[in-house]
Amino acid sequence: MTRTAVRAGALAMIFVGAGAVGRAHVTVWPQQSQAGGSERYTVRVPTEGQVATTAVELEVPSDVTVTGVLVGTGASEARREGDRIAAITWKLEIKPGEVGEFVFFARNPKGSQIAWKAHQRFADGTSADWTGVEGDRRPASVTRLAAGR
Repeated sequence: MTRTAVRAGALAMIFVGAGAVGRAHVTVWPQQSQAGGSERYTVRVPTEGQVATTAVELEVPSDVTVTGVLVGTGASEARREGDRIAAITWKLEIKPGEVGEFVFFARNPKGSQIAWKAHQRFADGTSADWTGVEGDRRPASVTRLAAGR
């Protein structure tokens, strides 16, 4: 495998076809984890419409501690508030019918769930804000947390 191919797969993997998309909105996986534990999270970003996605920003809840962001193809930026990462933005063209995946590592809070608010930006200047509650038109992705052992 070439160095370019390895780097391309490290940050963003692009899948062609709707079959790779479980839902039509930005989601954070896994959707279940341990309260107080450390986790490897994957942000899945589909482009369902006719206009390419150019960036996605993930808001990091104040009780979540990001411990790392996987680096590879594309660009990522971390917005800090004091010592903590408050948001991560990944910039990469995701064409219509494709899905991008971006990876970060975090320490979970002690609560029962994490609501991940995301902002998807498109090449035509429009955006989709995935920030609502469950049942809304554009809900935030939720990771349910089980009590630690």
